Amino acid sequence: MADRDALPVDMTAIGIAAPGGPEALVPEQRPVPTPGPDEVLIKVAAAGVNRPDVLQRMGKYPPPPGASDIPGLEVAGTIVAAGQGADMLVGQKVCALLAGGGYAEYAVAPAGQCLPVPDGYDLAEAAALPETLFTVWTNLFERAYVVAGDTVLVHGGTSGIGTMAIRLCNLFGVTIIVTCGSDEKCAQAKSWGADHAINYKTQDYVEEVSRITGGQGVSAVLDMVGGDYLPRNLNCLSEDGRHVSIAVLGGAKASVFIPAVMNKRLTITGSTLRARSVGFKGLVADEIMRNVWSFVGEGKLRPAMDQKFALTDAAKAHARMDAGEHFGKIVLVV
Repeated sequence: MADRDALPVDMTAIGIAAPGGPEALVPEQRPVPTPGPDEVLIKVAAAGVNRPDVLQRMGKYPPPPGASDIPGLEVAGTIVAAGQGADMLVGQKVCALLAGGGYAEYAVAPAGQCLPVPDGYDLAEAAALPETLFTVWTNLFERAYVVAGDTVLVHGGTSGIGTMAIRLCNLFGVTIIVTCGSDEKCAQAKSWGADHAINYKTQDYVEEVSRITGGQGVSAVLDMVGGDYLPRNLNCLSEDGRHVSIAVLGGAKASVFIPAVMNKRLTITGSTLRARSVGFKGLVADEIMRNVWSFVGEGKLRPAMDQKFALTDAAKAHARMDAGEHFGKIVLVV
């Protein structure tokens, strides 16, 4: 490991006093963690705020075994120490996907889950990339194997996931239809790059998708709602369409008309990212490095940025996410 004598013993981190609302997030002193073999210690400049953090705060999404109980699934900063096998990375600016521990002044990450931050790229923006980028890439481009020329439907068009999906579809020649909860959000999504935006509160999105696609339907649906959206989403799919579930914010159960799945040869799949192995996440990082990261270096892939809050104002950041008014990513700055 690199010399740790210059590092503090303790750090400020955000703990969860008890499951509940944003006020449950409280600054506290924790020991600076020690990186193990093939791990790095990052001095955090910024940490992204994500919906799973909210669920963890509410007691509905515990960290996987062995992960930090501090919330936070993505950070950006400078590597200041490293375990055996990762020493060569000390001094590099990186962003990283974590299983937990991001809401802190220092965080440990597997070296394979770090991506280099290009010179001149804002670290707060870099911190807003990993979670949504890994999620959209693995689910839309791998599990749903979307390619140029396809049309897709993504719910939550102004969320972190939605705005990242829009950008990646723009870069890879995919037509994207999104749903949003207001005309204002639909306008925001279209200005960000969505080809079509549907106000799900005033329009039937199944009818709108049929109209937009000339009755053909979409190649894939990326869904974080679940519940009664699932059968409606299947009605939006073209023959051989793929449905990918990544969350169940609207309900964990659904009824499906199986003959429709058979007749249109549909694929229903889904995944979670946080509990996947370090090896799997490292492979995804390699894929992103090969296929996507050049767009970051060229300035063509930037996250939609909502608001920045100080680390110690994590409760205010979560209150903003709970209110549902944000566009893109909320970030904590150390």
